[in-house]
Amino acid sequence: MPKGNAVLDKKKAFVNDFITSRVGSEFSMVLKENIDYIDISPRQLVSVAAAMIPFLEHDDANRALMGSNMQRQGVPLVKPKAPLVGTGMEHQVAMDSGSCVVASRSGIVDNVDAGRVVIQADVDLASEDSIVPANVDIYHLIKYRRSNQNTCINQRPIVKIGDRIEAGDVIADGSCTENGELALGQNINIAFMPWRGYNFEDSIMVSQRLLHEDSFTSVHIDVFDTVARDTKLGKEEITRDIPNVSEDALKNLDDSGIIAVGTSVKSHDILVGKVTPKGESQLNPEEKLLRAIFGEKAGDVRDTSLRVPQGVDGVVTDVVVFNREGVERDERTRQIEQELLARYEKDHYDEMRIVHSNLVNRILSVAEKKPLFADVLSLQGEVLASKGTKISQEVLQNIPLKSTDGIQVKDKNINLKVGTFVRNALQQMYLLENVYQDRCEKVSKGDDLPPGVIRMIKVYIAIKRKLSVGDKMAGRHGNKGVVSTVQPIENMPYMEDGTPVDIVLNPLVSLHG
Repeated sequence: MPKGNAVLDKKKAFVNDFITSRVGSEFSMVLKENIDYIDISPRQLVSVAAAMIPFLEHDDANRALMGSNMQRQGVPLVKPKAPLVGTGMEHQVAMDSGSCVVASRSGIVDNVDAGRVVIQADVDLASEDSIVPANVDIYHLIKYRRSNQNTCINQRPIVKIGDRIEAGDVIADGSCTENGELALGQNINIAFMPWRGYNFEDSIMVSQRLLHEDSFTSVHIDVFDTVARDTKLGKEEITRDIPNVSEDALKNLDDSGIIAVGTSVKSHDILVGKVTPKGESQLNPEEKLLRAIFGEKAGDVRDTSLRVPQGVDGVVTDVVVFNREGVERDERTRQIEQELLARYEKDHYDEMRIVHSNLVNRILSVAEKKPLFADVLSLQGEVLASKGTKISQEVLQNIPLKSTDGIQVKDKNINLKVGTFVRNALQQMYLLENVYQDRCEKVSKGDDLPPGVIRMIKVYIAIKRKLSVGDKMAGRHGNKGVVSTVQPIENMPYMEDGTPVDIVLNPLVSLHG
């Protein structure tokens, strides 16, 4: 049985007379007439993770298994790099994993920002089909989303405005990809030599340069939530007015008592201010003093605010507020809804603009420089283009989409084509408007919360973690170890040209396994 990459001709017959084949448990040169079977693919015998290991045939089976497991445990890095030496499967794995954003249709990149990619898809300008899909594709990118393992999922666009995109092209990288290729680690200089016992057995010595350049820095996202309930003693309240708390502790909270996105927080900082009613009890002298100073309310409630746990230090990346149906919206909820509506409106504007631009190009393809047979009127009766005006790009751009059905020329055949183009564009417009209205209606609807819960608030905090002593590192061949020391660059061994290495491993690592 020869390998799956054996050379074949157009009739699927072997080109060479002698083929390297597997006979029993040995490899030998065999006449093509004596071959019975052929592998489907040279990679069919191993899993996806094992297919990521270069020169797999030289690895011990135990180490290959270990290397596969280590790759699955890799943490997404802030600046991932595709491997210099790969197996050719990196691009396919990145696409099939769903981590990248892949273009569904060919077209031109119309707009790009950190959160979305707008592509004007290709259409047949001369097509007279009654139903043509809208030629606009908007891809929303995932930004700093928490995974099930608390790692950060973030997509980055890799295209620019005006780029030509074909269907199936990668337009945005995922958290572990670079230019559409799987990127689990870094390409760094490694030395195999002993260094004062710090790399004994599985210990690893790393250079401080890797920390300065954030080579192995990762971002982890933790979520903290709190709920306001309707208790027997009264309703819990999300508020900034918390008794016995200094103004300095409340400086990062908005008027609704919720922390602002982008705030740097540390242990014991207040994320969400909350007060809970408490029953009547015998007052101690301190509570009597508080009542005398702050009034009756200070004694009726207790502070149950959501605070940052011990050991957490990061930046607030997102705040999500859930409200029960019928509960009055607070200022923060209205702000979040307005931001969401503004995003939907921006998408809708781009969709309408591209549909209108496509209609203009289709009309110009059959009626450019033809004089108008009648005035084109707006919905209010205003003249947008007078009779006799020659059709051009400037004239059509000034006619709104809803008024384009008034465009007529003297030639009836051209009018039929223009009418088909206009009807198709209006159909697309009404469909896109219905989708836009449905999205806007869902924003103002209440959420389905557990019984007794009035409001739920989730705060997402991104924590930046640099490489440190005790962290586990591994290569693709099962050579894993633990960081034992981080040394300054001037202490690292250097090569003949003076370039310091980044990592020092035990020279006996090649004998392990």
